[in-house]
Amino acid sequence: MAAQLNIVFMGTPEFAAVVLRHLAAHELTSIQAVYTQPDRPRGRGRKTVPPPVKVVAGEAGLQVRQPETLRDPEVEAGLRRLQPDLLVVAAYGLILPKAILDIPRLGALNVHASLLPKYRGAAPIQRALAAGEGVTGISIMRMEPGLDCGPVLLQRPLAIAPEDTAADLHDKLADLGGKALIQALDRLAAGDIVSVPQDEAQATYAPKLRKDEGRIDWNQPARRVHDHIRAMHPWPGAFTSLDRGPGGKSLKVHISPGHIREEPETALPPGSVVLGPEDTLLIACADRLYQVVSIKPESSRPMPASAFVCGYLSSRSEPGRARFR
Repeated sequence: MAAQLNIVFMGTPEFAAVVLRHLAAHELTSIQAVYTQPDRPRGRGRKTVPPPVKVVAGEAGLQVRQPETLRDPEVEAGLRRLQPDLLVVAAYGLILPKAILDIPRLGALNVHASLLPKYRGAAPIQRALAAGEGVTGISIMRMEPGLDCGPVLLQRPLAIAPEDTAADLHDKLADLGGKALIQALDRLAAGDIVSVPQDEAQATYAPKLRKDEGRIDWNQPARRVHDHIRAMHPWPGAFTSLDRGPGGKSLKVHISPGHIREEPETALPPGSVVLGPEDTLLIACADRLYQVVSIKPESSRPMPASAFVCGYLSSRSEPGRARFR
């Protein structure tokens, strides 16, 4: 039987919390400590709340440390005293200096939500969806100084369903990431794993999302529009502005993922509103109509598209008069 590995885990959001649950249940690992970011104010009330990893660590009875930085000599010394065999990192959110990476006997592993070298960076899930990818996955890689550039130990692909949102894909990849990590640790403990260098020529970058990236471009084909909307769900949310014609006030709305209609629609300018039977809300894209299912007007709650039509649009409106921009 392989020897038990002494591990220090580093992670912060829900993705990392799911990975930690898998790791804590693994009998061949002993988690010496969990490092996560400090509690932060969140929500409208700005109430200070712990990160998801801290909650899971507390439930498992694990020691939690929350340094503001890993570049503090005292933090480095504290990690050295733990004498970890391995660091396991998943969406920690802090840069690990080389001095930290050099501490564990077996180095540091990262659980990354893409098939590296594609989509290195902070938002691989959203960027893959927005690009219309059909497959993504998990990479377990050895960490080196630099952005997600270390050699890969193990990869597990995951098909992206046509209706998957960033939230759906996040949950699937978090669970797959936990399972892939356990497989990699078992093979590492048994000495049965090979590190494969990444092909730098194939590397792409997945930068952190900005709030303003949620705006929908109706001049794109409907498939691109749909991919964008589901990539932005739930944050920052896909949004657009409704121009209700002369004398009407522009209204910002958030749109949840809907459906691409089969019939082509090229006669109307992109963004034009088409009202279908039973107050169906359709919006013209570059090539087809996009059917809205749920919509949230600014300063209001989400509502079915039919309710929005009744409350904000006239069923007698001429096609193309009201537009989203």
